Amino acid sequence: MTTMKSSVAERDDAMSIDRATIDRFDADGAVVLRGVLSADELRALALGVERNLSSPGELAAVASSKNDPGQFIEDFCNWQRIPEYESTLKHSALPHIAAQLMQSQTARIYHDHLLVKTAGTRQPTPWHQDQPYYNVSGEQNVSFWIPVDPIQRESTLEFLAGSHRMGWLMPRTFMTQQAQWFPEGSLRDIPDMTQPEMRERVVGWALQPGDCVAFHMLTLHAASGSTTKRRVFSARYLGDDARYAPRPWRTSPEFPGLRERLADGAVMDDPLFPLVWPQKRND
Repeated sequence: MTTMKSSVAERDDAMSIDRATIDRFDADGAVVLRGVLSADELRALALGVERNLSSPGELAAVASSKNDPGQFIEDFCNWQRIPEYESTLKHSALPHIAAQLMQSQTARIYHDHLLVKTAGTRQPTPWHQDQPYYNVSGEQNVSFWIPVDPIQRESTLEFLAGSHRMGWLMPRTFMTQQAQWFPEGSLRDIPDMTQPEMRERVVGWALQPGDCVAFHMLTLHAASGSTTKRRVFSARYLGDDARYAPRPWRTSPEFPGLRERLADGAVMDDPLFPLVWPQKRND
């Protein structure tokens, strides 16, 4: 008879990733992980995505233009009301994998993010970093981009390998590419991604449901439109060195009321950001 302790050990072994993958994440700021979610976990996540689409949250928005034949739909911070999201964030392999990639003793939920491009969506997602949009500082972080539909190479998320080591680059509005939050010229600009030397550093992968890509919040990334339906759930985690960093601009997501609960530079110790690794077990 299998004991609970041996079952826990087997699950831990299944969630362990090799040193080469951790080193690749550290060097490139992005890696592909195959078969992270089981068939049952994937079915539950897809159900959660459909639940989210049928009942959007307060932060839901359409990020594509009105003349686009498809739609790019986003939503944030729904794990507390969608049980399938909560289960994925807390009880799948993701928390342990996050801790390993971040080389952190702990993993804390930051937020969830739904990104759906309906078939025929032309709206691209331009090259950008995520961290300027967030109210958190620190080097130990990871985002998982998890499709519940097959993703062709031309519709996948692409990354500029090593760009998480470039520091903050000028944030720009997605539609008009205007400098955002900082005066023009005050930060290094995003490189010209049409140049051959930049294209040679671009990585991206075709994905099957259950696969995912993991990337650092400062890694430059972009995506094209999609000829097919592309439903993606993104799970974001913070590590040991993450600290609250209130911004003078509106972050995405905003987390209303957090300024009253956390001081600038405080550990992200708040019910919105529960610790999920190490996991508590009744051995």
